[in-house]
Amino acid sequence: MNIAVYCSAKDTIADCYKQLGTELALWISRNGHTLVYGGATGGLMTVVSKTCIDNGGEVIGVVPERIIRSGRRSQWCTQLIEVGNMSERKQRMRETADCFVCLPGSYGTLDEMFDVIAAGTVGEHHKPIFIVNYHNFYAPLKQQIEHMKQELFIPKDEIYKPCFVDTVEQLIGNLETLF
Repeated sequence: MNIAVYCSAKDTIADCYKQLGTELALWISRNGHTLVYGGATGGLMTVVSKTCIDNGGEVIGVVPERIIRSGRRSQWCTQLIEVGNMSERKQRMRETADCFVCLPGSYGTLDEMFDVIAAGTVGEHHKPIFIVNYHNFYAPLKQQIEHMKQELFIPKDEIYKPCFVDTVEQLIGNLETLF
């Protein structure tokens, strides 16, 4: 299974988030799955890709030209796909992945997450997306989604919706039921 992982590229994040990325990457590599990620260095992106490679896993990096020009192209990929820009990166990752996992991150992670959710909402794909609410990182987002449902911006019976999990163990349990 090709598992897209969206996550932080910041090195300054707490070690507990890096441990979260390590646990997921170990499971991906040890169970014969392929990591699909943004192909850049830094933070959880490095942790996840390097851990997969170091444990014999397959890693597909999808990296935009701008990231390459800034010297942040990852060396921890078994396959590297170069694209023109961030929009192409998101589309290529959506096409390549069988499912999506959002670890804690910032604007880029949220952009990728919402891109997948919006595309699923309009029927462009039916691939599951899991949001890891580790240490309640995404609790405000869950609250906002509930508010949007209450105000009828999101139907109460969504056809496509994200699945929130709190731990890597819960995530793995969900992933193991997929394919």
